[in-house]
Amino acid sequence: MEFKIEVVVIPVSDVDRAKDFYTRIGFREDVDVSGSGGFRVVHLTPPGSAASIVIGSGVTDAAPGSERGVHLIVDNIVAARAELAVAGVEVGEVFHDAGGVFHHAGTAGRVAGPHPARQSYGSFASFSDPDGNTFVMQEVTTRRPGRVGHVVYRSAGELESALRDAALAHGAYEGGPGRPDPDWPAWYAAHMARAAGLGS
Repeated sequence: MEFKIEVVVIPVSDVDRAKDFYTRIGFREDVDVSGSGGFRVVHLTPPGSAASIVIGSGVTDAAPGSERGVHLIVDNIVAARAELAVAGVEVGEVFHDAGGVFHHAGTAGRVAGPHPARQSYGSFASFSDPDGNTFVMQEVTTRRPGRVGHVVYRSAGELESALRDAALAHGAYEGGPGRPDPDWPAWYAAHMARAAGLGS
C-alpha cells in the first residue's frame, strides 16, 4: 500500500490575497470552489510538484500564518531565490547548517551561503506568504537511494511539446534515419527528464 503526501493545508486569513500570492510565484490554480456558509476551497500546485497546497475558508481551524517549514525542493537554490525575488517576494539569504545535515529550528546553527561543497540536500532559503506561513526551499541535485523522482508535465500540450522535441533530438542522436536503436526508451527517458529539470 502506498501512502502519498499529496495535499498540505495552509491557513490564511484572506483567501484572495493568498491566492494572488501563490499564483504570482507560479503555483497552478487547480480548483477554486465555494459552498454554503462561506466555505471555499482553493487547490494550488507548485511548478513540477506532485503535491499541492489547499487554502480557503472553513478548511482548517489552524491560526492563519501558523504553518512552518513546508519544504519546496529546487535543483538550484540561487536561481530559485532570484526567481522569487523577481516576482516581488521577500526571500531570506541562502544558508546552510553548521552541522551539514538538516537545518535547525529558527536561525540556530545557520551559516550564510550555500553548502561549501554544494552538497545535495544541504542548502536552503526561506520565504513567507502574506499571512506569515513559512516555506523553506531546499536544494536537491542528487536523490538519496529509495527516493523516487518523476517527470511532471502541467498539460497535454507540454507533454506533446516534450515528445516532439525528443523526437527531433533523437534523430540527431541516431546520426540519421533508418539506424536501429534498441536503447531508445532509455534515451527518451533521460532526454525528457533533463527537459523537466530532473537529474538522470
